[in-house]
Amino acid sequence: MRKLLDFLISKRHWLLFLLLEVISFMLVYRNNAYQQSVMFSTANVVTANIVSVAGSVSSYLNLREKNRDLIERNGELEIELLRLQRQVETMIADTTSFRSFISVDSTRQFPYKVMPAKVVNNSVAYLTNYITIDRGRVDGVVPDMGVVSEGGVVGIISNVGEHFSVVIPILNPKFRLSCKVLGSSYFGSMSWDGRKTQYAKLDELPRHVEFNVGDTVVTSGFSTIFPEGILVGTVSTFEKQRDDNFYSLTVKLTTDFHNLGSVMVIKNYYQDEQKRIEQEAKGNG
Repeated sequence: MRKLLDFLISKRHWLLFLLLEVISFMLVYRNNAYQQSVMFSTANVVTANIVSVAGSVSSYLNLREKNRDLIERNGELEIELLRLQRQVETMIADTTSFRSFISVDSTRQFPYKVMPAKVVNNSVAYLTNYITIDRGRVDGVVPDMGVVSEGGVVGIISNVGEHFSVVIPILNPKFRLSCKVLGSSYFGSMSWDGRKTQYAKLDELPRHVEFNVGDTVVTSGFSTIFPEGILVGTVSTFEKQRDDNFYSLTVKLTTDFHNLGSVMVIKNYYQDEQKRIEQEAKGNG
């Protein structure tokens, strides 16, 4: 307290000057309409700028949440598109049983749903690369769920913790994916050869399959992980395999693994049932 008083006494001249300045401004403001107008306008401008800056900051802070909502909505729309495509294909394949299709298949629940997630760790420079996302067991994530991005297929859930999960991406030799050229029903097996991060190999595609460079490669749907028709990449080059009965395609991936920030986890509600009955069939065989 003593030091504070000493400080005020030492600065008394400056304090008196500031007090007189404040009194002078108040007298000018009260007795002159022009000065009142100028100060009022200036205050409005300052207030407007402060509100504008505060609004911009608030919008930026809410951007992450809005972005996640948009990703989730985009994923839901993609799943809905796949469901409608499956219905159209069924109608085209069997137009004679249109009534039966409407009464049965259209009422059956489409088994896939998506969940947005953020990539918190990602590697692309190794032979066995991995991705970590901020979704775990508490969010309903389990092993063998598919992971996609806006660009296409990313990988498969491998290990799951309470709040985080590890993804085996396409850029990992452990990853295998059943794919086909869009418009064809013949499928092959995709894997990464450990070379370029923009390309993967699609092998075991029968020689009688017709395709061209630039054609789209999608998931075949022959698994419990990814629905049919998820984008994977485009045909870059192709060659015959050693036995001369199959093609080996080089596929340019549409997912940019160097710039992967947001992904979607795919849940298949029928996955456990399908796995169980397939295991039973193998056991009986």
